[in-house]
Amino acid sequence: MERDYPLEKVRNFGIIAHIDAGKTTTTERVLYYTGRSHKIGEVHEGDTVMDWMEQERERGITITSAATTCFWTPTHADQNDKSKKHRFNIIDTPGHIDFTVEVKRSLRVLDGAVVVFDGVAGVEPQSETNWRYADEAKVPRVCFINKLDRIGASFERSYATILDRLNKNAVRMQIPIGLEEKFEGVVDLLTMKAYYFEGEMGNEVKQDEIPEDLKADAEKYRHELVEKIVETDDMLMTEYLEGMVPHVETLKKTLRKAVIENIIFPVFTGSALKNKGVQLILDAVVDYLPSPTDIPAISGINPETEEPMVRHASDAEPFSALAFKVASDPFVGQLIFFRVYSGTLSAGSYVYNPRTRNKERIGRILRLHANDREEVKKVFAGEIAAAVGLRDTITSDTLCDEANPIELNRIIFPEPVISLRIEPKTKADQEKMGLALNRLAQEDPTFKVSTDQETGETIIAGMGELHLEIIVERMKREFTVEANVGKPQVAYRETITGESEAEGKYIKQSGGRGNYGHVRIRIKPMQALSKEELEDLPKNTKRSAGFEFINSIRGGVIPQEFIPACEKGFKEGLDRGVVAGFKIVNISVDLWDGSYHEVDSNEMAFKIAASMAVQDACRRANPVLLEPMMKVEVVVPEKFMGDITGNLSSKRGLIESMEDRGMNKVIRAVVPLSEMFGYMTGLRSMTEGRASFNMEFVRYDIVPNNVAETIIAARK
Repeated sequence: MERDYPLEKVRNFGIIAHIDAGKTTTTERVLYYTGRSHKIGEVHEGDTVMDWMEQERERGITITSAATTCFWTPTHADQNDKSKKHRFNIIDTPGHIDFTVEVKRSLRVLDGAVVVFDGVAGVEPQSETNWRYADEAKVPRVCFINKLDRIGASFERSYATILDRLNKNAVRMQIPIGLEEKFEGVVDLLTMKAYYFEGEMGNEVKQDEIPEDLKADAEKYRHELVEKIVETDDMLMTEYLEGMVPHVETLKKTLRKAVIENIIFPVFTGSALKNKGVQLILDAVVDYLPSPTDIPAISGINPETEEPMVRHASDAEPFSALAFKVASDPFVGQLIFFRVYSGTLSAGSYVYNPRTRNKERIGRILRLHANDREEVKKVFAGEIAAAVGLRDTITSDTLCDEANPIELNRIIFPEPVISLRIEPKTKADQEKMGLALNRLAQEDPTFKVSTDQETGETIIAGMGELHLEIIVERMKREFTVEANVGKPQVAYRETITGESEAEGKYIKQSGGRGNYGHVRIRIKPMQALSKEELEDLPKNTKRSAGFEFINSIRGGVIPQEFIPACEKGFKEGLDRGVVAGFKIVNISVDLWDGSYHEVDSNEMAFKIAASMAVQDACRRANPVLLEPMMKVEVVVPEKFMGDITGNLSSKRGLIESMEDRGMNKVIRAVVPLSEMFGYMTGLRSMTEGRASFNMEFVRYDIVPNNVAETIIAARK
């Protein structure tokens, strides 16, 4: 079986945005115009293709990222010329902060992104978070300012928020013709033509001359655009300064290179709901976003030697892929979504997993369209697909060729900030609940299940109240498990503010062979390091989220085979804090001395000694309690502004900024999560139901002493 589309004609991209900016509406238009669906679904009517879960349709929000494949021939090309057709693999991601993990893992496997903004609100909190994730993943982006038909819409204001809060290198590619109910079409600044979208669903793209009243603006903004493009190429810059304006095709090629290198971010505009501007965004995906061959080779390590390795996007290279999502499907069981970086994979073949050091057989390969599936026999480099039959594969695992193993860099996920207790309603639900929670935790790396050692109760933890509400609902609907749920609890953490030393000895003689483990350690707060500093860490230092382990053992005072057991013991000792029993984070442990016994020493003894030592050291290093802080944005009519700022301050909130947005005021603050439970109810009653708010996790801060005392007392 041969590849049906050359790699240069493939685009893997995601649609990302803040909640309610119009991602799913835009995706529905994309599916309609590309011929993938024959009817446009609407979020407000609950019949969209990409929001297929019942909970998504009921709430009108996206919860899980949905993947689809479709095809597009640019509007300016001959529609019958098959060589101009491009294959799009699209992922529609959620905008709600509680499901931010979906955006993070999707961006890890995508080559580009279309970032959608609300034409009234401009850049919103989750837009900033998603932009930051895209920066981390070095994903090229094009921007789409949507909803220009809405009352209060302003292209210029929204564009200014992109420059101000996201990146100074965003540049207008279009300007709108009219606004609000008078929004008719767009002016393309490269071609200097006006575009209108006619026909029942805006399917006919009509090119025309620029309206007289917009010609001066168009000239001015085109001048800015051309300057921005030629600045990225020395030769073009020289010619431009000599008075030569490059040809449109030359400008497009130069702009494409700059977009792929994340130097320029082109900004387009329109209204997905009113079917205006979406086709030109698809043209922009073809013109400016990279194909798998345009991006740098994927890097990883050889799992045997830990030497750095790369794989190029080519069918001829050995197979390598990254599993980025696990999903339960009622019809086929567990699905593993994966992105193929190099080589090809056939159904029925075996893949090697470097994490488990085992081979697994790929039963079937599916190409997905939301929750519909199409079976394929083979997938090629640059494709996104799902596999059936992999039992031991989890999110972030590498799948590769056993003869040429590689382990790709893992995806790092945020820690949960909220937890609640859960118990089955009946004896019959008990067994099913364990199975359901285990399956849901496999799917979602930000959802954690644990047992309270003292009470034996099950505790579930996630990214927010809505996140856990959806989990409990899915248990009920998908696994028919009825459960009683406690009140949400904040996921506090502990850390140290000082340095200390300690030793741990575990010696037990019970006749015959005994146990002997002895370690000496130094601990200190873990320093934040830049990417370059992390790469230059000495060989004896290992870092993971919130924990650094330094092995300073010299002369074999502790044999090498017991060092991993010591590291495990430190991690277990940090799981239960010394202030109020919460997990200890951001700590650096230096194992510098110890001793062993030729006969009695074993891994368990060293693990216990290490655990005792780290607990003892933490008690003496000024331990403190940490709480999650949330970035809160409240949109409120001006007359209620004083009430809201006063209320946020009373919740230990720090007001960061206030600004106008149309007729409303926007208040930005950082507030402890513990103060924000049930905030929506209070906000509605203070503002006659006219205010709205968004909230996202920003950092952990030290809890004030008077609040810490209350928390510690409640834990005893």
